[in-house]
Amino acid sequence: MAPATQYELSPPPGDAVSSIAFAPDSGTKLLVSSWDNKVYHYDITNGPEASSLVNTYEHRAPVLDVCFGADDNEAFTAGMDWTVNRLNLETGELTPLSKHTAPVRRVVYSKSHGILVSASWDSTLNLHNLNDPSSTPITIALPGKPQALAGSPSKIVVAMTGRIINIYDVDSIAELFRTGGTELKPWQQRESSLRYLTRSVSCMPNDAGYATSSIEGRVAVEWFEDTAESQARKYAFKCHRQAAPDGDGDIVYPVNALAFHSVHGTFASGGGDGTVALWDAEAKRRLKQYQKFPNNVAALAFSNDGKYLAVGVCPGFETGQNDYSGAGQTSVFIRELGENEAKGKGTK
Repeated sequence: MAPATQYELSPPPGDAVSSIAFAPDSGTKLLVSSWDNKVYHYDITNGPEASSLVNTYEHRAPVLDVCFGADDNEAFTAGMDWTVNRLNLETGELTPLSKHTAPVRRVVYSKSHGILVSASWDSTLNLHNLNDPSSTPITIALPGKPQALAGSPSKIVVAMTGRIINIYDVDSIAELFRTGGTELKPWQQRESSLRYLTRSVSCMPNDAGYATSSIEGRVAVEWFEDTAESQARKYAFKCHRQAAPDGDGDIVYPVNALAFHSVHGTFASGGGDGTVALWDAEAKRRLKQYQKFPNNVAALAFSNDGKYLAVGVCPGFETGQNDYSGAGQTSVFIRELGENEAKGKGTK
């Protein structure tokens, strides 16, 4: 069996990576958003032998998140200019969809309902009905400042300060647009299993649950089903920690990124220690830890066909330096996964 291929995209973003998204149809097209005010469009069809940069799209401020829309030519961006944009990847046209009153941290698109959800540090969600271009976005107040956002086929999960997690039903959002309503109650509100600030959330591809990670080197796995039996399955574990050089305890790193594998349902975590680990959520075990990357792992994404893992690497923001810059120190690595590399131990 041939060894897995891993290589760096060229040219890399000009500053720190904020997010990575693979296209919904093609397994080789991906977008990378950056603090250099740009979104980078790559196509890795030709592998490491050729330049994979297709285009760059300039924004007015650092871009904090990007996601694809209904097809491989539509994307949505969120950023420090407080704006949610639609991006036409063919023409490069950037169309504002809504404006928050603070930076927009995350955007998630629900393909089954044609709905876009944005989460802003002004403690609101903006809901956009993309099936009706004439409709006005609906703003929903949140009980805390959102730090992470993710979607599954039927749910939207918002992780906030104060250890608050709101789970919204996508059918209820669609109903809101049908009826002209303006108020949306969460399907469930939960207290995070993690004691410290949530850094990332990712939903299981089978729509069964989600994982969250924190700044304190922990990951929690939970299921949506609200039964005693289902909730008894939830668990949390320590990861992305290294033994202190003096032998006194551990050095704890933030877990910045989580991504579920679309085929096997296992998930990857990326941390401030510069490592990526693969986990089997059902078996509660680590499958693999990759060699150390040259910097903090800031973002992760699996291609929808499960063949590739993209890893965004740049200096972490936790160092506290006043003149932070990821320029010249930012990389995006592509790993072509072996046939069974991301398969859980109990999977046939």
